[in-house]
Amino acid sequence: MAKDEDIYFMKEAIKEAGYAFQEDEVPVGCVIVKDKRIIARGHNQVELLQDSTAHAEMIALTAACEALKSKWLNDCTLYVTIEPCSMCAGAMVLARIKRLVFGCFDPKTGACGSVVNIIHNKKLNHRILITSGILKEDCKIILQEFFKGKRKK
Repeated sequence: MAKDEDIYFMKEAIKEAGYAFQEDEVPVGCVIVKDKRIIARGHNQVELLQDSTAHAEMIALTAACEALKSKWLNDCTLYVTIEPCSMCAGAMVLARIKRLVFGCFDPKTGACGSVVNIIHNKKLNHRILITSGILKEDCKIILQEFFKGKRKK
């Protein structure tokens, strides 16, 4: 069962995904929380920046490190609308995120259990707690609407 704070912060991540949608980016949104307060936000900006690494999580991780003036995000929770890819999952391990909360699974590129599981790889020096499925239908719908619009064009 979802905790109220997980629902609240996932709604904030969905707002970020909405900004990406408006900018004609794949609608993925992310917030990073420490002590029940949002310290960083991000949404996909791959097209805007012409940078394949400009995923919502990467932008939020950079902002969180800047906000805390630290490369470590030990006591932080990352909320994202879709299961992170291998790049983002690897960056989360390197930043030592404590907990990941995501909406829907990504059966094509998900690296937190769907295709591979980077954040629980026993050969790495850090593992991340996971909660999945928070507002998964809302997270899935915004992606479906985006790609439905793309197929019509």
